[in-house]
Amino acid sequence: MVMTLQKPDNEACSYDERSEDFGYMVETASELDLPDGFSAEVFGGNIVVSPWSRGSYFRPMNSLLNQLEPHAPESHVTSGAPFKFVFPNHAAAVGPDVWVADEDMIEIDSSKLPGEALSLVAELTSPSTRGRDLTTKADLYGHAGVPVYLLFDMKEQRCTVYSEPSSRYGYQSLVAVEFGKPVQVPEPFGFELDTSAFKRQR
Repeated sequence: MVMTLQKPDNEACSYDERSEDFGYMVETASELDLPDGFSAEVFGGNIVVSPWSRGSYFRPMNSLLNQLEPHAPESHVTSGAPFKFVFPNHAAAVGPDVWVADEDMIEIDSSKLPGEALSLVAELTSPSTRGRDLTTKADLYGHAGVPVYLLFDMKEQRCTVYSEPSSRYGYQSLVAVEFGKPVQVPEPFGFELDTSAFKRQR
């Protein structure tokens, strides 16, 4: 199930007004009384509610976390904890499935963490999130300057590594492999990722 709440358009609003609108949307998303297992993200003027990852994703997510941790940049932490990362300039607040971020930058007294702290994000698609993971989030992370985006397309059984972010063009480099094949995760990580844990068991 996916639910989208949309704020009415505000024509000819100033930058400050848009910032206030975004803050309002983030607070509204945070205060929603959602059923267990659901989360709310903000994309522009929309609040999108979708389910958290299913139990069958635990093993591949755990494999990813264990492989990322030894290669994370100094002072960066690796986690799958459900925190919101906020990108005010892009009117987005999202909760990646797996993330790596500067520990000093996220040790703040708020549940909304700064998107600029991220060095890597990873998303595992589900039927309800696949479209956003492939398009909206790839655009967001690339334009916002997140160095590496790992997209695990659970439907197509494929891992795509996005890198070389640009504020103008988004990600300028991508490499895709079928699950089960290794793939290079570029700097600031610089290691070969084993994707065999993601391969669907027949």
